Amino acid sequence: MQQHTRRIGLFALLVALYVAGGAYSHALIDGTDEVTLFWPASGVALAGVMRFGVRWAVFVPIGGLLVHLLFAPVPLGFLPWSLASNFIGVLVGASLLKRAQGNDPLTVDFGLRALAGGMAMALTSAAIGTVGMVQAGLIPLAGLPAAVATWFLGDLLGVASVAPAVLLALARRERRRVGDGTGYAAEPEQLLWNVVMAASYLLMAWVGSLGGNYALGLVALPLGVLVWSALRFPPLHTALAIAVTMLLVAGMAGMALAGYPAPAHTRDSISLLSFLIAVAALPMILSFAMHQQRTGAAHLIQRANTDPLTGLANRNAFEEQVRAALAELGAPQMALAYLDLDHFKLINDTASHVAGDSMIRGVAGVIEAHRHRGDLLARTGGDEFALLLRNCTPMVAEDRARALLRAIEGYRCGWDGQMLATTASVGLVSCQPGQCDYAQLLSQADAACFTAKEQGGNRVCLASLDGGELLDRTAAMKWVVRIRESLEHHALELHCQSIVPLREGLQEGRHFEVLLRLRDPRTGELMMPGRFMPAAERFHLGTRIDREVIGRTLDWMATNPDAAATVHTCAINLSGDALIDDGFIGYVAERLRRGNFPGSKLCFEVTETSAVRDLARAQRFITEMRSLGCRFALDDFGTGFCSFNYVQALDVDYFKIDGSFVRDMDTSPLSLAVVRSINEIAHVLGKHSIAEHTESEAQRKALAAMGVDYAQGHAVDRPLPIGTYFAAPARGFWE
Repeated sequence: MQQHTRRIGLFALLVALYVAGGAYSHALIDGTDEVTLFWPASGVALAGVMRFGVRWAVFVPIGGLLVHLLFAPVPLGFLPWSLASNFIGVLVGASLLKRAQGNDPLTVDFGLRALAGGMAMALTSAAIGTVGMVQAGLIPLAGLPAAVATWFLGDLLGVASVAPAVLLALARRERRRVGDGTGYAAEPEQLLWNVVMAASYLLMAWVGSLGGNYALGLVALPLGVLVWSALRFPPLHTALAIAVTMLLVAGMAGMALAGYPAPAHTRDSISLLSFLIAVAALPMILSFAMHQQRTGAAHLIQRANTDPLTGLANRNAFEEQVRAALAELGAPQMALAYLDLDHFKLINDTASHVAGDSMIRGVAGVIEAHRHRGDLLARTGGDEFALLLRNCTPMVAEDRARALLRAIEGYRCGWDGQMLATTASVGLVSCQPGQCDYAQLLSQADAACFTAKEQGGNRVCLASLDGGELLDRTAAMKWVVRIRESLEHHALELHCQSIVPLREGLQEGRHFEVLLRLRDPRTGELMMPGRFMPAAERFHLGTRIDREVIGRTLDWMATNPDAAATVHTCAINLSGDALIDDGFIGYVAERLRRGNFPGSKLCFEVTETSAVRDLARAQRFITEMRSLGCRFALDDFGTGFCSFNYVQALDVDYFKIDGSFVRDMDTSPLSLAVVRSINEIAHVLGKHSIAEHTESEAQRKALAAMGVDYAQGHAVDRPLPIGTYFAAPARGFWE
């Protein structure tokens, strides 16, 4: 009912506008035997039919009938011709335009095609109407060409000056401003424009009243202001300004007001109308062109700031918006939530990346549904989202984050007969606007999210800007950057430390462990693995470091064959990730094949903890590496005391007794008993034992008395750069 009432109201409005245009045109002529100079009703007719369809064209003859009844009575014989000319003309023009119409009326192409449709409409209407005037005896047959030209140009001026304003005013979508990003003028400039336009009207009228042969040239004044409008204001603004200007100028010329003479001859009418059509059309086309440029630029900006998969803001746009929010002094407390989907790679690998994209879009919808008004949301990466929660205390922010996680956990994405599900982890950090930096805020939230994933996922991890634990996580991330740079530039340094027998007859040649060091490029400080390896293992860089150490060691041996010939055993540590890296064995095999250093001289040390984590896989790894001739040592043995049940399953050559027990042998009976037990187990299983961190002669004697096979530590020698180590004499049996 409400829609029906609205349509009736719009129909009545079109009829009223048409009648008003007809009444205005009648004021420009002296009798029924004249063709009006300007017919604005034609613009109303074309705009109305274009906006609402040809079924609404009936308002044209209704409006025309009212015009003739109320303002412009005509002979009864001419009335059907008059009504038919306008009705058929608008149908021809609208149908021509409809067949070629695009989706957006605010384009230069549409404007030119609308002008062509208006010409077809005006020509059809002029042909029918002037023939009717001849038939009704209003004009002689000899006056037909002049009447056709005047009727045609008068209708076309109505289309050029009135149709855009009516069409844009009626079309709700086009009436909306495109947005602040389009660069339209602000309100102060609009007020100034209004003043200047009014002044141009007054000046044009005043100068015209003074007389002169070129008074009409003063139309250039409002024309310049119309160009200003086309450059700086929306098309609707320009269209309304053109309509008002043309009504004013045509009225002054048609009614000989303010010193403007009325056209005395047909050629005067044609010249005037042609000039006014150009004045009306050119600023409107320019306005369409500027609008296209603005919307094109806005579209490019939107594409640059929008994630194409989800339609959310991207990382760059989010950063810009959050920085602006953080700069609002006195604003309520906020919280930044960094969300990462758990194990999302499984969906991509098992269902397909297309299914993963569908899941991402669905999760984005879930987050958007839980976003409060004023919150900022963005997709910052593959399966990562960021959400700025406004006006949120830490407790409220945590509750909202947990509710969001429950919603994501409950979401199901249908795909190829499957119901895909996922969970997420959230890092949350609170802040007070004006007191925190965006980069630091995002880093802390990201680090907290990583911790949430490390703890099993599907949880919220809170962080504070000054939390010690969070600073540790951030420091670890910084270490990762430095490690990656060192790997790329091969800046890691290799040191060697001897492993010497505690009794005669065990070996001949050098037995040593390759140790890793990182030199700070700024300070020159040599940093021990304990400072950077935890971060490397936490962020899964262990295998890359393992490959770097093996590659650098074999390269050094290849370039120093004499030193390589003195090697009996070269021990190299392996991370736990190497045991599950399918390509690691192939890498070692390829490096051994390319060089002359035999695999039998390599001994890879794996920690007890990493080996026991997946015993079967660790044993397969050891077996395949043994096929290359490599040997193995079980490092840090004893730290996982219960692992004695597994040692029989691991085919290793050495048990390295953890240094913490060796250091405490002198003061701790328990440590002494552990060292003795490990040594005995090694011998029972046919393995050799190595005591790490042997620091004194007393420890050496105690170890030798127990029957431990080898010792390693500062009491033997300190780690040295690989070149320096091989330049020194080899250490043999330690008496």
